[in-house]
Amino acid sequence: MTYPPPGGTPDPYQPQQPYGQPYDPNAPSSGQPYGQPPASGQPYGQPTTGQPYDQPAAYQQQPQGYGYSAPGYGTPGYGAAGYGALGYAPVAATNTLAILALVFAFVFAPAAIVMGHIAKKQIRQSGEQGEGLATAGLVLGYILTGLGLVACAIYLIVVIAVVGGAATHTGT
Repeated sequence: MTYPPPGGTPDPYQPQQPYGQPYDPNAPSSGQPYGQPPASGQPYGQPTTGQPYDQPAAYQQQPQGYGYSAPGYGTPGYGAAGYGALGYAPVAATNTLAILALVFAFVFAPAAIVMGHIAKKQIRQSGEQGEGLATAGLVLGYILTGLGLVACAIYLIVVIAVVGGAATHTGT
């Protein structure tokens, strides 16, 4: 077998005849390749509107500008929703001072107290998120500041006791 076959390569978009029968595009067609014709009496392959196939009656003289919609379809919208448009409200940003209040509670607790109070005031005014972070920063700031003050007081008591005890033993 030689390639291409005699007569050239067949067009894949043209209807093919069974093997052994030559194809003639001008030959009359039965119009019924799949069985009985429709109930209207028109055979398959014949337009029911009297219009040629390249332009159905529904599309003749249709304006095609802004707001154009094909017959049988609604007015075009804005397209499908993306991933972010699932019907949820947009999430407000988290207050930066609220985050810093929680971080500074472990670094320098008195600064966490100040930042926590400022953050809570800003959150009430702006509607940002971070109320819980600011509260956690405040609570930890107060607790750790209190523990730091107690540790300093104990340290002073120990230093005074040691220095005072040493002074009584060396002086007459």
